[in-house]
Amino acid sequence: MADNVKPRVRVPKTAKAGEVITIKTLISHQMESGQRKDQDGNVIPRSIINHFSVSFNGTPVLDVKMEPAISTNPYFEFEVAVPESGEFLFTWKDDDGSVYEDRQPIEIS
Repeated sequence: MADNVKPRVRVPKTAKAGEVITIKTLISHQMESGQRKDQDGNVIPRSIINHFSVSFNGTPVLDVKMEPAISTNPYFEFEVAVPESGEFLFTWKDDDGSVYEDRQPIEIS
């Protein structure tokens, strides 16, 4: 598991049925491409968040495969229509097998 990995998610607390909302996500992760070398000339092993997915009440909303060129601390902003009250599940997967999750509820008003 990478050190100091922290997911951050911003989802509105409420919305109207069918309203399109903006969701913002950021995960603190150093991201190492596997192409750099350390002071001794040894290749630093690749360590990236390689997959990001979002579901709402179990239904997939977003699915992203990331490659070594992804920046440090990947940020995603996207829009989604919310049909009902429920919960978003955000999942990030790391090269080392670590999985980071965050859950955010939203209420329909």
